[in-house]
Formats: sequence, structure tokens, C-alpha cells
Amino acid sequence: MILLQVQQVMRRFGANVLFENVQMDIQEHARVALVGRNGAGKSTLLKMIAGETVPDEGQISMRKGLTIGYLAQDQGLDSRNTIWEEMSSVFAELHTLEDRMHSLEHQLSDPETIADQEAYQQTLKTYDQVQTEFQQKNGYGYQAEIRGVLHGFQFDADVYDKSVTELSGGQKTQLALAKLLLEKRDLLILDEPTNHLDVETLTWLESYLQSYSGALLIVSHDRYFLDRVVNEVYDLSHHEMVHYTGNYDQFVQKKAARIQAQWKHYEKQQAEISKLEDFVNRNIVRASTTKRAQARRKQLAKMDRLDRPDGDEKTAHFGFHAAKQSGNIVLTVKDAAVGYQDRILSEPDNLNVKKHEAIAIVGPNGIGKSTLLKSILGKIPFIKGQATFGTNVVTGYYDQEQRNLHDRKTVLSELWDEHPTTPEKDIRTILGSFLFTGEDVDKPIHALSGGERARLLLTKLAMQNNNFLILDEPTNHLDIDSREVLEVALNDFDGTILFVSHDRYFINQVATSVVELTPEGTELFLGDYDYYMDKKQEQAEIAEAAASEAAEQEAAANPEAPESAASAAPKSKGQQDYQASKQQQRQKRKLERSVAALEERIGELETQADEIQQQMVQPDNLADADKLQDLQKQLDAVNEAHDQTENDWMAQAEELENLAD
Repeated sequence: MILLQVQQVMRRFGANVLFENVQMDIQEHARVALVGRNGAGKSTLLKMIAGETVPDEGQISMRKGLTIGYLAQDQGLDSRNTIWEEMSSVFAELHTLEDRMHSLEHQLSDPETIADQEAYQQTLKTYDQVQTEFQQKNGYGYQAEIRGVLHGFQFDADVYDKSVTELSGGQKTQLALAKLLLEKRDLLILDEPTNHLDVETLTWLESYLQSYSGALLIVSHDRYFLDRVVNEVYDLSHHEMVHYTGNYDQFVQKKAARIQAQWKHYEKQQAEISKLEDFVNRNIVRASTTKRAQARRKQLAKMDRLDRPDGDEKTAHFGFHAAKQSGNIVLTVKDAAVGYQDRILSEPDNLNVKKHEAIAIVGPNGIGKSTLLKSILGKIPFIKGQATFGTNVVTGYYDQEQRNLHDRKTVLSELWDEHPTTPEKDIRTILGSFLFTGEDVDKPIHALSGGERARLLLTKLAMQNNNFLILDEPTNHLDIDSREVLEVALNDFDGTILFVSHDRYFINQVATSVVELTPEGTELFLGDYDYYMDKKQEQAEIAEAAASEAAEQEAAANPEAPESAASAAPKSKGQQDYQASKQQQRQKRKLERSVAALEERIGELETQADEIQQQMVQPDNLADADKLQDLQKQLDAVNEAHDQTENDWMAQAEELENLAD
């Protein structure tokens, strides 16, 4: 079933057309990506679909009663509530039902109601109806649902009472997305939802969206994210829209094949045109052939000429080149600690970077990845240890905070001041290769967009001819095409690269190895991002199996005693704390598995109850009193099992929550 249709939509800015004749169909449960270059009009189109603006031409129609949730770029939640209050407000209807249930429970325990049998039965009937509705709408599970979503966005229980006003801009955006997910709209429109998310949160969000019950329309520069979430792609380019089926990788292949076919048809037509024009030019003045030449001329006039493929859009084209080669050992960091003012974020940190390697540093937000790069460069001192560069190493640094740009300068002067002996014509040519042309070079830097500032930083870096590039989030602010150009440039670079990135697709394309940064230090993985993730999964499985085996062996050796003889011996305070922590972890894992199993069982029982109720309203069964009575007994048994399972779940969920506290 189609939820929403975009039909022949146009948007103008003054005399210029941003896009026209745009068409899009969003089906029920669709997983749609909208891609295109910065400035193509993606966010503008999303605002139209969300109902915030209207098209200049065309229309957007939608199914009656369609609910839409829209998250604009970097749109933070504006509320004076606490985090928990704001999330809980999504379930206002359940709160009303819960209050109604408590009111009815009070009435049922009232002696006057009990004395009036008719009133008691009526109240009991009403209570059953309200309780059933409360149960069907996940009244007993919505708090666990809130906790699950908040945990996915790294909001733990100790911050639930924190006011939304105290959060950072990035956290407010995450909370806005969390609230939208809980609202379960029919269509969720997300404009760059992966901004401000670390890899762990991104992985959780991908998993959540894969099972989201409604339809999704997403704009994102995160190609890895799109590959895992979407199965349709709409490409907004050359002022028009083209639809492709498949994820992002499949879209890239199909678009390339489509453009190749267009070129083939275009070149074939051009050859035919050239042949016809040549015949006309040679034969139009000859009496014997003039009629045939006139016929060819008419044929040319009637021909529907194909446009040159790819339109007039430009792509940046640049490269990085080392002026001289470094030695084989480029960088060594041994047993270092990074942090601020004696607060250690990660220790011990070890790096051994060799010539021509491309090493990606990954880890959660706040772990010290950028701090490590700055410490290596001497911008922030190591708390412990030091960095040692090899022979002939010349470093170039890309700062994600863009602090090495001067806001009062123009684009041209930013480069020319650093390379005063280079002719202006050459500076303009280099800037042109990074898409700064014409009047663009006279723009003041403070007026540039994030993407333009990123391209200018890359221009400066390319002109330095370093042999060791240290890059901090180089793909931030770049559109997908610019990211792909950067990937090619780095893969062709004849030097060494050390970089921090949350862009997993970029890491896969560029990295020869991955270093994970944790509070316990660094760990090296000799492969790309997918290899790193496979190894992490393998490590987790081995650790879980080892813990399970150890627990089983301990239980088998001492079936009655809570502790073995060895463990019963006097222990130091540290040993006692360690054993208590391990025991708590085992208990927590056991409870988590049990709670998950109970949740699954509740879902199964609810499905069984729905199926029985559907059978009860079938005409044949309604006419058969015995059959109806039998179905009612089945339903009562299922409901009883459901209530008992739900009680077990609530008890264990509360125990788990207390354990976490």
C-alpha cells in the first residue's frame, strides 16, 4: 500500500530551478534513501514531504490518517522536562489508562461497591476492559522500551533525572531521535540522523531501524549506514530524480551501468548525426543528390537529440603527493597515556606506524582519539610517554575543528599567503580543482559552508606535499561524491596515513589496519573495518563461552556450596571485590537472558490470544456454542499464562534494574 506520493514537484529559488518533475512513491514498510550532492535540494524536499513547506509546482498526497515523524539536521529537543519525563510523555495515553486502572482498583476494594453486587460486577467488567487495552498497548512493557532506547543512545539510568536543558547540542539531537523512535510514526523522515553518533550507537540504531514497523525516508552521507538499512534509493541530481532498487552499494553499481548505457546511446547518436551532417554538407549543392541531402537535413531536424550524460555537475579532482620519501619507521608511540590535567582517558597506548600504512583509529566518543592525534603532534602533552617520528617524516594535519583557517581571510588569500612565491594563476587553478571557481575564491572564509571549509582544508593539505598525513574526521561535512574523491586520492597517495573517523565505509576503503582505543589502551587489528568487527564478535563469543564454561565447572565441582573450598579461604579486600564483581556480572547476564526470554514468551502468548480471538468471531464458531466455549477456555488459559509470565518479567526486570544501580 502506498503511504505517500510526490508528483511532479518543483522548487525554484528566484529564477533558478533547484529541481523539477520530482516523483517518489513511499510504500508501507519502505526503507528509502534520498541521496545527492550538497545543494541538490534533499533537505528542501524532505521539508515539503514533512509538510513544513509547499512545492512551487506539483503536489504531495498521502494516505488518510498517515502519521509522520520528522527529524531535521541537528534538530535538538527543546524541553524543560527531565530525560525520563520527556520520553515518558510519548505514552500519555497509557498513563491515562494506568490512572483509570488504579481508580477502578480502588473502587473494587471499596466496601460500598463490594456490597452492591451489580455495581461490583459492572466495575469489574470495566476494569477488565481497561486492563486488556492497557496490556495490548504494551502498558506493562513501555518503561522497558524507554530504557532500551535510551540505553541505545548511551543515556544510562543515572542521567534519567537530568534536565534536557543541561544536555549538549549533540545529545539533544540524539534525544529528539530517541523520542521519535518511541512514537512509532507510520513514516519516519530522518535528515542526517547519524551526526553526533559514535560507532557503537550507530550499530545499535541500524539494528533498531531494520526492525522498525513503519516506513523510513533517510538522508545520510554515511554509506555504511545506508547499506545496512535501506533497500531503495532515490538519486536527486541534475535537477531531477531517478529511482533505484537495492542498498547503497547496489545503487552505485546500477547508476554506473545506467550512465554507461547513456554514454553508449549518446555516442551512437553523435556518430549518426556526424554521418548525416557530413552527407548533407557534401551533397546539398549537387543536383543529382540534393533531394537526398534535403531528406537527411529534415531527418536531422526531427531528431530527438540526447543530452550529454552527467549534465554539468562538477567533481573535485585532486591528489596528495610526498615531496620526499620517509624512512621505513614513521611513528612510534610506546606505553603512553592520553588525557587532560592528569585525567587519563586511555592507557597504555602503543602505535608502530610504518611507511605506506593507512591506520584508522576507532573508539567511542570521548575516549581520546582526537586527543591522541594532538598529543602525537605535540599540541597536547602526553600524560605519560611520548611520540617518536622516524627519519625524514614530514607531517600534515587535518583538524576536524577547522581551527587552522582564518575567518577574516578570503579563500584565495588563505592559500596565497602560505605560498607567496606561487603565481596567482596557479593558486586559482589548484582551487578550481577543489571546486572553488570564479567569485568563489573571493569569498571570506567565515561565509563558507562546512563542506566548503572542509574542501579548503584539503586544498591546503594537498599543497604541503607531506609524506605523513594525520587526519581527524576528514569526511565530516563532505558529501558522498567528495568522500569518494578523497578515498581515491588517499589510496593513490605515496606516503603514510594515520586517521580518526566514524565513517565506516571510508575506513573500509582506506585503512590497511585498525587500532581500537579503549580506557585499557590500544589494540591492533590487521585489516579493514569489517575485519575489525568480525574479530570483535569472535572475541566476544570466546569470552562468553569461557565465562559460561567456568561457571559450569564451578557449579559442577560444588553443587551445594556457593563457593569452592579454595574460594572459601580468606581473601584480600581486592580479591573479595573482584569476586563480587564477577558474581554480579554473571548474575546480570543470567537475568538479561531470562528477561529477554520472558519478553519473547509474552509476545508469543499475545499472538496466541489474538489468534484465538480471531477464531471466536468467525461466523461458524459464533454459531457453535460448544466450540465457542472451548475457545474461551483456551483464551482464559493463555491469558492466565500471560499474566503469570508478565509478573515474572516485571519482578526480574526490577531485579535487573536494581542490580544495574
